[in-house]
Amino acid sequence: MHKTVDWPEGFGADLHEYLIQELVARGYCVAPGYCPPSLVRQLRDEAQARDGLGEFRLAGIGRRQEFQKDTRIRSDRTCWLKGGSQAQAQWFEAMEQLRLEVNRALFMGLFELESHFAIYGPGDYYQRHLDAFAGNNGRLLSVVLYLNEDWQSEWDGRLRIWNSPDAKLADTEVEPHGGTLVAFLSEKIPHEVLAATRERYSIAGWFRCNNTTADWLDPPR
Repeated sequence: MHKTVDWPEGFGADLHEYLIQELVARGYCVAPGYCPPSLVRQLRDEAQARDGLGEFRLAGIGRRQEFQKDTRIRSDRTCWLKGGSQAQAQWFEAMEQLRLEVNRALFMGLFELESHFAIYGPGDYYQRHLDAFAGNNGRLLSVVLYLNEDWQSEWDGRLRIWNSPDAKLADTEVEPHGGTLVAFLSEKIPHEVLAATRERYSIAGWFRCNNTTADWLDPPR
């Protein structure tokens, strides 16, 4: 399996340069320490508070008319981010810088980010899947930020990644340590969330292209 290299902590141009290189070489990148611990803590605290207020819902699959909830495929709960807190604003600002750098280097046409908190309870999972199929929903680049504190390997909950839709053997497994960012090509990199024995917090998001027409708003607002 692919082993990640040492990664300097904190946002910055060097991080983006390495991330872009990995996207070109592998189709995905694993970036430990991408997000500062203080922001990870604020985002996790917000997720826990909003969960306590009953704002999370069982996650579904598909978009619009194809949307459905199927716990045979995934069993996590989600709550969409709208930028309404200082911590969320910092997250969106960091992702905007990433969007600009990726577009500048790779001309991907990333237009807008949609993202949500995700909570996986003990035993929850998300089976192997792609975040997009060619020409289907406009998702181009997926990102996952882990918000867990002092995660232990024996708790499992790893993200399993394959390097192509046809791959039989996984290329790597990522432990959900707080501050780690994973980015991958939405149409090309299958992945699976393995069940954990502890509650597991993250943000999942997708940079999308602009498919808006005169009578169709996409991405939706």
